[in-house]
Amino acid sequence: MAAPETLHVRNVVLVGQDGAGKTSLAEAMLYISGQTPRMGTTHDGKSYMDYDPEEIKRKFTMSTSIAPIPYNDYKINLLDTSGHPDFIGDTLATMQAAEMAMFVIDAVAGPQVMTTRLWHEAENMRLSRSVFINHIDRENANFDVIMAQLHARFGSRLGAVTIPIGVDRDFRGVIDVLRMKAHYIDGNNDRIEDIPADYADVAQAARDKLCDLVAEADDELMMKYLDGEEQLTQEELEGLFDKAIAQELFIPVFVGSTIVLQGIKSLMDDICTYFPHPTAHGPIALADGGEILVTKEDQQPAGFVFKTLADPFVGRLSFVKVISGTFAPGVEVVNARTRKKDRIGHVYIMKGKETQDVKGAFAGDIIVLPKLDDARTGDTLSHTGDIEIAPLPFPEPLYPIAIEAKDKKEESKLGTFLSRLTDTDPTVRVERLEETHQTVITTMGEAQVQTILNRLKEQANIEVDVLPVRIPYRETITKTAEAQGRHKKQTGGSGQFGDCWLRLEPNPGNGYEFLDAIKGGAIPGGLVPAVDKGVQDAMAEGFLAGYPMQDIKCTVYDGSYHPVDSNEMAFKTAARIGFRAACEKAAPVILEPMVNMNVTVPEEFAGSVMGDVATRRGRIVGTDSNDAGDTIIMVRVPYAEVITYAKDLRSLSRGTGSYTIEHDGYEQAPYDVQQKLVEEYQASRNN
Repeated sequence: MAAPETLHVRNVVLVGQDGAGKTSLAEAMLYISGQTPRMGTTHDGKSYMDYDPEEIKRKFTMSTSIAPIPYNDYKINLLDTSGHPDFIGDTLATMQAAEMAMFVIDAVAGPQVMTTRLWHEAENMRLSRSVFINHIDRENANFDVIMAQLHARFGSRLGAVTIPIGVDRDFRGVIDVLRMKAHYIDGNNDRIEDIPADYADVAQAARDKLCDLVAEADDELMMKYLDGEEQLTQEELEGLFDKAIAQELFIPVFVGSTIVLQGIKSLMDDICTYFPHPTAHGPIALADGGEILVTKEDQQPAGFVFKTLADPFVGRLSFVKVISGTFAPGVEVVNARTRKKDRIGHVYIMKGKETQDVKGAFAGDIIVLPKLDDARTGDTLSHTGDIEIAPLPFPEPLYPIAIEAKDKKEESKLGTFLSRLTDTDPTVRVERLEETHQTVITTMGEAQVQTILNRLKEQANIEVDVLPVRIPYRETITKTAEAQGRHKKQTGGSGQFGDCWLRLEPNPGNGYEFLDAIKGGAIPGGLVPAVDKGVQDAMAEGFLAGYPMQDIKCTVYDGSYHPVDSNEMAFKTAARIGFRAACEKAAPVILEPMVNMNVTVPEEFAGSVMGDVATRRGRIVGTDSNDAGDTIIMVRVPYAEVITYAKDLRSLSRGTGSYTIEHDGYEQAPYDVQQKLVEEYQASRNN
């Protein structure tokens, strides 16, 4: 495939709910364009696009794949994305690489949760949008109902470019409203005829709607049109069509079926003719607050990595959107993040998992570069390294699990795998929490977790145990208490002797303080720091349930020593004894970590969420609403109660909710919670 000129590239990202037929649409376009010998399907595991073993097993798209389609002297780069919420990060990053988002809608189910969420994301990106209503040949499909739902949810700027001839089992073709012709597919042939008489009125009404929307792209024609002086001519309508789409004045809606291949060829024609080319998209934001345009002019090569993939055979693959200049073998680029220089060895285009060497790519195109081992998703590559694209919009992962290798000898190998994982998937966070002695992976949800575990086993041959994430509780005291710590040991020769009196006081919010109130040299000054160290060691071990202690003021005010047997070790031991003795009288308690959450849900789910908060010992501190009319519920709640809230909120809100979480201090845990933690600690010590 020869490198296309910038104006002949169309980058279209397929987005929407799982099951609507995004992958099937890509497979249909590949087949119709002659790029594949058969129509691949997800359900039988023979899809060209969903080739990953996990995708084949689960029967839905989990990761972006590309279908480069040469068609009528154009190149259509179809970017097939996941519609599962656990993999939305990959989808959002891919959307940044396109000029058009095509929302694939099921003709029976209509626009669903992920469709709505991604629609708003596309709006925020100022990404042109279009709609393909798929499966119009299914039982209970209803074009008019789906159009009404689209208008109700996304506004009145949507207009049908094609309408179905029949629905359900009677579906047999589509009407091209723009050109007022009927299209029928006979095998691979697109048969074009006049519109059937019984559809003439429906087609004319749809065309009038198109004219209303498209006319806004030209002020002079709009005024004439509104004044009724003249109707838009065919030439005027077609001349304004691409402008109206690029200016977001008009959102085209297409209809068809990927099963019987109806409506696909006319859609491809319109993608080439009217969808925005890369230079029509508008500026791309830079990290320094500036902007850069995709340009076909001969400038320095620059591009950004919107996806990275670890291929077991080829190695690291970087998916790159070319912003300017030409990317070709031998070109040197600098990574703006690492400042490392790389020489491009190969330039690939990918069709599913198949790679093909090409001589180069111009601005606006999408390519794959192998073996850029330091490149990560979101990096910018340019000739000088001075260009850096603003960070891609990755959501915050909020679903943590803890893992450890079954075989301790595999820990190093596990660490290497997890490091590579975070390089290729920015929605995965890996931390080693020394306080709880756990490796914690935080993801978007259960499906992503299961995928990681399967790949650990199948690709890296590492067996792991999944453990509950340990909550970082704390302990403190609530009363002032005093106690003596005395340590005496005689074993022949020099012994050990330490004696100190400690006063413990609550010190809320001020951490640990140690005061030396010794008078008269009861303890030599050189041994007082050993008392401080012994107290801190005892605090780290905890008193009730083994959790670190905090917010305690400790004063050493008396004691005694032996001129021969007293030493630092003896006074550290005495301090530990005295500290524990004082804690026993100081009403120790367990503190639980608290978080502040802002939970955003449609109003219809607000009551359920608020009720659920109460069962988690949370308290609502306020409510608000956003521009979309959603309710924002501000909550303060123990962290232990919401550690798996990503999964729970999805169930409570039918996938429509989202939340942010911020750790904010500690509060005393209820008696029953403390008792349970103490019992678990004692049981673990006995074992």
